[in-house]
Amino acid sequence: MPKMKTKKSLAKRVKVTGTGKWKIASAYTSHLAQNKSTKQKRHLRKASLMDKTDQSRLKNLLQK
Repeated sequence: MPKMKTKKSLAKRVKVTGTGKWKIASAYTSHLAQNKSTKQKRHLRKASLMDKTDQSRLKNLLQK
């Protein structure tokens, strides 16, 4: 059986922290940005952690 290939589309969007959690960028950052408040855009710049239910669903796509 051949090796599993890493889904590069997911690998480009996810960074794994030291404790094994997945760090992702926030959505809603660039499209229609002029209508969003400065506070909203500032908070969207920060990365967030992926929910563990999504992480368990997608973990077999990220073979590292």
